[in-house]
Amino acid sequence: MYNVLICDDQPDIVNALKIYLKPEGYRLFTAYTGKEALEVVKNNEIHLILLDVMMPVMDGITAISKIREFSNVPIILLTAKSETEDMVLGLNVGADDYVTKPFVPVEVLARVRSQLRRYALLGSRPEQDSNLVSIGGITLDDRTKTVTVEGETVSLTPTEYSILHLLMKNPGKVFSTKTLYESVWQEAALGSEGAVAVHIRHLREKIEINPSEPRYLKVVWGQGYKMEGGK
Repeated sequence: MYNVLICDDQPDIVNALKIYLKPEGYRLFTAYTGKEALEVVKNNEIHLILLDVMMPVMDGITAISKIREFSNVPIILLTAKSETEDMVLGLNVGADDYVTKPFVPVEVLARVRSQLRRYALLGSRPEQDSNLVSIGGITLDDRTKTVTVEGETVSLTPTEYSILHLLMKNPGKVFSTKTLYESVWQEAALGSEGAVAVHIRHLREKIEINPSEPRYLKVVWGQGYKMEGGK
């Protein structure tokens, strides 16, 4: 059973999301401020968070930053269409995905399932020999789900790890944003490809010495992204 935290300062939205998710068999936790969400995550094993951006006491952006100090639990932002800048900021500080209000139940469920599938995969420990992939100074161990850069461990969210894993397993191959989105999120892009660019930027900040002049994660203008050897 997965533990899912729903955090929004509007009780009607929390109750609606509970109605959507309860039939899936999830154990649901609720919070109404970022501060409350932070306490729930500290005191319980949470597998996924649905987190509003605009909240009193502690907003969602601040909550994500604090949660990312000790947890890589998948976080899906709850945003209004008018909160585009906040959505981008949330992805930049560590959120994995977003859904916009008003919610379409099918979309909410699809994104929750997608993030939980990835979380379950990253949490697994298959009984096999070490599965190392190295490009330049970056090493990815798919057995332990860890990434090191020049020998130093870097902390990636599940989405960041999935993107990096796909690119490192296919060095030199160019992936369009649409293909990356559909491969990682395991659903049709439907105009959500912009999230890929945000995660790529965040990845570069973690694996590149100079993110503005990347050695590894390169853009091929008009085509997409690829991993190179860091020369």
